Amino acid sequence: KTLASIKSERIRKSSIFLLFVLPALVYLFLYCYLPLYGVQIAFKDYRVGKGIEGSAWVGFKHFQKFLGNATNRSLIWNTLRLSVETLIVGFPMPIIFAVLLNEVRQQHFKKLVQTVSYAPHFISTVVLVSMLTLFLDKNTGIVNTMLRAFGAGPYDFMSRSDWFPHIYVISDIWQNLGWNSIIYISALAGVDVGLHEAARIDGASRLQRIFHVDLPCIFPTIAIMLIMQTGNLMTVGFEKAFLMQNPLNLETSEIISTFVYKMGLNYRQYSYSTAIGLFNNINQQNFSFEDILGVSGGSGRGRRGG
Repeated sequence: KTLASIKSERIRKSSIFLLFVLPALVYLFLYCYLPLYGVQIAFKDYRVGKGIEGSAWVGFKHFQKFLGNATNRSLIWNTLRLSVETLIVGFPMPIIFAVLLNEVRQQHFKKLVQTVSYAPHFISTVVLVSMLTLFLDKNTGIVNTMLRAFGAGPYDFMSRSDWFPHIYVISDIWQNLGWNSIIYISALAGVDVGLHEAARIDGASRLQRIFHVDLPCIFPTIAIMLIMQTGNLMTVGFEKAFLMQNPLNLETSEIISTFVYKMGLNYRQYSYSTAIGLFNNINQQNFSFEDILGVSGGSGRGRRGG
């Protein structure tokens, strides 16, 4: 038999198994590859009446307009600030919570704490922001009520731009702490009990066993989760930032995703918003996007957009 006939025979025998892959391939094509056709809008002066093919090609004009405007660069800084602060402050919290919960010996109390910590994850973003607005209200919020009891405040938290990043990060930790700790709790459950027994015989305290037994055993899991979260640095939740925005905190709350939404839907600058969205998706590559477009960072020689 020829090599081609052997391959065709194998494909024919495995055809029933290939059918299981078909739904995944259809999904990838419809939602991952087919939309790439519209990305060319970023390089054209798109007009609805002319369509994608009939619109004029303008190259990197919209990228230069965004990167060349010093005001727009604050959007990148705000996005990075929220992402990095969430990573630095929020990443260790589920690990600490999982380790502490693993040390609880009362099973009923442990299950209760787990259930309570998981619950906020299932709260929708709209409800979460509504809760924040009520809790942090300057006049009737529970936070300001407690501050007034101690002779401080009241503070208008939601209207202060310097408070926005901290409120965003703290609320994100509260909402996802329990849910993100599940994988670490599972990893701790797989730690060999014999290691703890040996450490206990050697006179190790509970804290020493945490640092020298538990954490080293779950370190591969921690490393993988850190790599995955680092890869999403520029992926800041649009819904939460948009709902928490108001005219008084726009200085720090305006991020790339909210700006794209406003440019595309409110001002109908489709090509401009598509270019910014495309930039946000590829800006973690190991090259300087500004150098490619001929935009100078701080020398004053770059082109300025409108």
